[in-house]
Amino acid sequence: MIDPHVHLRDWNQKDKETIGHGLSLYKRAGFSWVFDMPNTNPPLTSEECILKRLEEGEGIGKAYGIRYSVYAGLTSDENQIEAMVKLQNKLFPRIIGLKLFLSNSTGNMGITTIDDQRRVIRILSECGYKGVLVVHAEKESLNDSSRFDINDFSTHSLARPGGSEIESVRDIITLVDEVGFGGHLHIAHISTKGAVELVKSAKDKGLSISMGATPHHSLYNVADAKERSRYLKMNPPLRDESDRAYIFSSLLDGVIDDVESDHAPHTLSDKEKGASGIPGLSGMLLLLHVLRKNGASEERLKDLYGRNIARIFSLSECDIYLPDEDEVKRVFESLKGEYPFESFVWRA
Repeated sequence: MIDPHVHLRDWNQKDKETIGHGLSLYKRAGFSWVFDMPNTNPPLTSEECILKRLEEGEGIGKAYGIRYSVYAGLTSDENQIEAMVKLQNKLFPRIIGLKLFLSNSTGNMGITTIDDQRRVIRILSECGYKGVLVVHAEKESLNDSSRFDINDFSTHSLARPGGSEIESVRDIITLVDEVGFGGHLHIAHISTKGAVELVKSAKDKGLSISMGATPHHSLYNVADAKERSRYLKMNPPLRDESDRAYIFSSLLDGVIDDVESDHAPHTLSDKEKGASGIPGLSGMLLLLHVLRKNGASEERLKDLYGRNIARIFSLSECDIYLPDEDEVKRVFESLKGEYPFESFVWRA
């Protein structure tokens, strides 16, 4: 299996998780490849940091028999963008793609205005970038942090409402079409019916675009976030039940292309202070179990858990191994205690 969206922390965030700890658990769960996100500390926005991260991650991955790749993060600086395109072209698939945050999230790497976003897409196009551009789609101007109540994590969905994602997805689709972007656009951790419909419509019109969904957005809704001990706060937030059900059904019927964990560990102290992000590895196993229970074929599951990622990122064909139900339950139970809190609850 492949997880195309992980945050393995380490470096100045060793208190949250190390690469070694994360990859050891991915090995236990039967994953063969992970793609690490660039909002590390320090971030993966320079050749020096990227090469250092690859050296460490690939070395640990080799010991566990897991392939390790990273995304290069984009800033609004033209020279930096050009350098990342050249480096990605040179080192692909070690650098699997480029990542653009359309709003601020953990790491504050957001490029938040339409003008700046257009400029980034234009520069990528002028550089002839043909790879995958993964975006975190929320519209900064529609977010309102004052609506979040630290005593009720469900209010995070008010602070970063569904309309924020929908309008950001609409913006980025418009921009790549307007500029004539020659690469492939991937919308990460999609969470609303409206955003899914926008991507589906763009795909039907011939745009090179795809989308992935997380276990938390497909299994849980905003009401679950009221159970504080599960610390269900992340960006984008959980949505209402109609959105959750639509995301889940879109995984079953093939509208959504892949499953991605958005694995993002924090310390308990961080979460008590309102940090966004949850450990997502057990969620990948739980979702596999629930999709099977709801009739997903093994072929469909192989598409969701790796084959479509290989297609989107133009990787060579890979044989996807899916653990059986006994193994899924056993590993899910074995992950308890690996993190200071567990957001996912087994569903028999």
